[in-house]
Amino acid sequence: MIETRALLDGDRMLTQIRDARGRIARPAELTTSMRSIIYSQSGSPDVLQLVEREIPQPGPGEVRVHVAVSGVNPTDWKSRANGPLEFPEVTPNQDGAGTVDAVGEGVTTLVVGDRVWTYLSARNRPTGTAQEFTVLPVQRVVKLPNSTSFDIGATMGVPALTAHRALTVLEGGPARLHPGALDGRVVLVAGGAGAVGHAAIQLARWAGATVVTTISSDEKAALARSAGAHHIVNYRTEDAAAAITAIAPQGVDIVVEVSIVQNAELDAEIAGPRAVVSMYADDGGDTASIKVRPNMTKNIRYQFVLLYTMGDEAMANAVEDVTQALIAGVLPVGEKAGLPLVRFPLAKTAAAHQAVQDGVIGKVLIDVAE
Repeated sequence: MIETRALLDGDRMLTQIRDARGRIARPAELTTSMRSIIYSQSGSPDVLQLVEREIPQPGPGEVRVHVAVSGVNPTDWKSRANGPLEFPEVTPNQDGAGTVDAVGEGVTTLVVGDRVWTYLSARNRPTGTAQEFTVLPVQRVVKLPNSTSFDIGATMGVPALTAHRALTVLEGGPARLHPGALDGRVVLVAGGAGAVGHAAIQLARWAGATVVTTISSDEKAALARSAGAHHIVNYRTEDAAAAITAIAPQGVDIVVEVSIVQNAELDAEIAGPRAVVSMYADDGGDTASIKVRPNMTKNIRYQFVLLYTMGDEAMANAVEDVTQALIAGVLPVGEKAGLPLVRFPLAKTAAAHQAVQDGVIGKVLIDVAE
């Protein structure tokens, strides 16, 4: 819940915004500068610097968001580490949540004070969400339901939109997700303890699928169970193919795949006729080997999934459906919901990036607002 109250500053009436965590936001009217994380060369997390920058102004079709929480994804550290840089100076992080505090000319769908989540915040732009204020095209800023926390909002962009795409590319399957959309379907989520896997479990279950997930430890099994997976298979201690076939004797319809390099043989064995394997991560591998005959026999489709190039229609569908899932309350985060939150202050953004790069279990969030 956002609490606002008037502040008298000389002859000006300002608005104090208190976010859902009880912290007082810093309206742009009170200062001309902000704290921002930047880097001007690619490399290790050490290239990230905390600096003061002028607060940006929104142009036509843009909104300015006072960022409360910034989410860190693997794509963020990979962009920082691998380059090349698109701009002389870059502020990282694609995802975030906060409050609209200024709108540009022509913006009618959002107003000052709206609670929002953002996606593709740093896509073809120099300024992501690792800063106190960020300016974005209005299309990349989405209203956050009043009952939804900023923590949840900051985890929606890359993970939830990627999961939606992975679940909607089945031949003859739905292009949209809603209760009943995946009734009668079996979904296998490989690596159900990660952020994308977590969102895929939640969205698939919400849409009516039977959800199976593979994990590698008891700790990750507990997280996948908390996320809502119906069946959990430990591929280190079980015959994964036999276990999955026992659960789905007619075969799996959709595989949400985190590592086709490791799992190509398993996927071909457990997939049903005309199934799809949705591959959203390369897992560090350049080449995957796929056997021709078992895949051809079943007419299995292999679909690469990358958020940045999925297309406007698919993106709009995903944003709308994820928002409906938020309203329904089916995308919680936190350890009890199967996705532990690992927090850092803005000044420790380098440590946050390192944690994601090191494969920390859970979702890394940066508390931007003081």
